[in-house]
Amino acid sequence: MVLTSGSQGGHFVTQAQLVPTTRAVPVAARRGPVDVEVVIPAYNEARRLRGSVVATARYLATRPWSSRIVVVDNGSADATARVARRADAAPVPVEVIGCAIAGKGAAVRRGMMTSAARYVGFVDADLATPIEALGEALAALEAGATAVIGSRYAGGAAIRRKQPVARRLGGAAFRALAKRMVPGVADTQCGFKFFERTAVQRALATCAVTGFAFDVELLRGVQSQGGTVVELPITWTDDARSTLRPLRDGLPAFRAALTLLGAKA
Repeated sequence: MVLTSGSQGGHFVTQAQLVPTTRAVPVAARRGPVDVEVVIPAYNEARRLRGSVVATARYLATRPWSSRIVVVDNGSADATARVARRADAAPVPVEVIGCAIAGKGAAVRRGMMTSAARYVGFVDADLATPIEALGEALAALEAGATAVIGSRYAGGAAIRRKQPVARRLGGAAFRALAKRMVPGVADTQCGFKFFERTAVQRALATCAVTGFAFDVELLRGVQSQGGTVVELPITWTDDARSTLRPLRDGLPAFRAALTLLGAKA
């Protein structure tokens, strides 16, 4: 099938958020094939998840692709799973799966490794990046890119609502560190990334980070296997209800990134 172009999270774990995760997922355990799957990792997202699922489903229903939404409940203590399941009347299929390993990276990996779609990717539960950016992302994948990632710092990007100062400072320091491992990429941490499925699953098979530094390890893996990473300028809006906390989540992410950098050296 030829795709046509359209218009334009995690929680704290210890030990630098590194665990062995290299076991392959049996083909029989994967969902049925579609053109594109949108994975939404969710930890205690009951308040804002339904709106994001509905908006994503409505957009996908207007496109010519066969599609599915996959919500990965990452051990939530609230009604996240129930809210997601109530969206099963959406105009595209919505599936809810669990992930027993804590951390956004673990949840994303669980969702993408169980996919059989042609293209698979993930978005944050707050849809800080408008889902309409998926049209351009899939057009770039169809043109041969291995990964297309939303970028708040590429030319043409815009930020409608900024993060608090502490998060902006921490983000700038993390970007400087990430550039040493993922050359040519200005924004490794935007929660909007889509991939050619077989390529990303090869990269995921070697990933060990389960927390917020997961994106760095994944993109580095894609590049190390000869894949191309395209940054897509996006319009991004911070959500003040984010579950990420600079000290609780940021420091473990820095430790994990430093561990990755040491392993590279």
